[in-house]
Amino acid sequence: MTVDASSRSSLSARAAGRAILDGRTALGIEFGSTRIKACLVDADDPSTVLAVGGHEWENQYRERLWTYALDDVWTGLQAAFADLVADAERRHGVRPTTFGAIGVSAMMHGYLAFDEAGELLVPFRTWRNTNTGPAATELTELFGVNIPLRWSIAHLHQAVVDAEAHVPDVRFVTTLAGYVHWRLTGEKVLGVGDASGMFPIDSANRDYDADLVARYDALRQAQGPVAGRVPALVELLPRVLVAGEAAGSLTAEGAALLDPSGNVAAGIPFCPPEGDAGTGMVATNAVAPRTGNVSAGTSIFAMVVLERPLQSVHHELDLVTTPSGDAVAMVHCNNGASELGAWAGLFGRFAAAAGVPVDNDAVFDVLFREALDAEADAGGLLAYNHLAGEPIAGLDEGRPLFVRTPDSAFTLGSFARAQLYGVFGTLALGMRVLDAEGVGLDRMFAHGGLFRTAGVAQRFLAAALDAPVAVGDTASEGGAWGIAVLAAYARAVGDAGGAASRLSEYLDQTVFAGAAVDVADPEPADVAGFAAYLDRYRAGLAVEAAAVTALTGR
Repeated sequence: MTVDASSRSSLSARAAGRAILDGRTALGIEFGSTRIKACLVDADDPSTVLAVGGHEWENQYRERLWTYALDDVWTGLQAAFADLVADAERRHGVRPTTFGAIGVSAMMHGYLAFDEAGELLVPFRTWRNTNTGPAATELTELFGVNIPLRWSIAHLHQAVVDAEAHVPDVRFVTTLAGYVHWRLTGEKVLGVGDASGMFPIDSANRDYDADLVARYDALRQAQGPVAGRVPALVELLPRVLVAGEAAGSLTAEGAALLDPSGNVAAGIPFCPPEGDAGTGMVATNAVAPRTGNVSAGTSIFAMVVLERPLQSVHHELDLVTTPSGDAVAMVHCNNGASELGAWAGLFGRFAAAAGVPVDNDAVFDVLFREALDAEADAGGLLAYNHLAGEPIAGLDEGRPLFVRTPDSAFTLGSFARAQLYGVFGTLALGMRVLDAEGVGLDRMFAHGGLFRTAGVAQRFLAAALDAPVAVGDTASEGGAWGIAVLAAYARAVGDAGGAASRLSEYLDQTVFAGAAVDVADPEPADVAGFAAYLDRYRAGLAVEAAAVTALTGR
């Protein structure tokens, strides 16, 4: 279901309008893979959503690298913000001109490198790129910590290894959230959760691991005189902040970037910018040990807050942190629901061509309902959603595939279930590794547009994890709401003179107290069916690998 802002508001229209005009609000902005979202909440009760806005955008594949144009960052931000302002005026009769706090979130990882003058040196390299294999392997061995291909340090070191011409000029490296925050506030900072996808974090100190920083600087110096001209790593990376800390305020230049109409004034405080993993943890109240969440969109990933360190290094698992700096095991898959969406678009076009057009939500609803009545193992069908490379599956590139044997049950229901199972396939491979480590998990929450149709994707995810899966009424708003909550938390900490409760307590007592949550327990038949599907999925990866080798782009 799509969250309706007015239905979630506990304020009267007049009180909501007054809160907006007085700036007793928190604004969250998140740059997702396909949509930029803005979410306005009551700062005193962040469970109350006052207005929302959005803008669609897409990555581009240029010279074998996934990227977004930075001009699109700003036109998209302005469009999403204008949409939110219009929504506030439509619902409450007022236009916001100030806020109690603002937060920025975005896709984690990737590589945004700038020179001394603040100019971008190479096009933004997103998390989706898999060209960093040699660097990631070398760093994993050096650190004794898994360094995934998409991490910022892997991108930086790959550029060093390849002796790219821009390397000697690098003076600042950040993530997309860090970049937007920097341009809005002038502050080169990053929330610890997002920073943990740039370089390993020491959770005891809530900062980059000093020993590993020293190891990397020594390694880089050994690369030769060109790499040696690059400053020490701590001079290149954003300063790390934890949830609740002050992270600067909106400058006049930043206000003009956010709202070219000139209605928003400078001086609004910001919370630390965070990654989509961290805001997903906040949006699902999964920041305490033994809690976890799954976020499904263009990518899909699971986060589990750890009680203890892992016993071994696993390439399937990242070690990141919550927005407060606590250690988290992350299973990140580059490919999520995009291929499912492409199939839904095909069916939608068929309906339109047949003279009975239906909207996208209706197409998904039909497919999902059909999947519920299909055979538990998807009738022997297999679906691979790999548009991009998938490190957990050992793939440098992706080739979306739908595969069946002559005796499989080729029905619409089995097809739909196979596609949904395929969204969770690579994730399940990684979660099996986490389970083998004996990691305890009391509750798993899910969020993202995939869970808008109640009870279907949620039920199949429960089967894939063999664990209960909860979905709350913030599921479709996701990270935009999560970063708005973090902005409200920073405001509360500031109002309390730094003596506010821990983030987990704030979420339990202020945000999620009394929140409606729907829990799906795993059904034994689905668990067995998904296990059979996953066995075929694992065996069929040889077909996927062969397709990568045999099939090139047109």
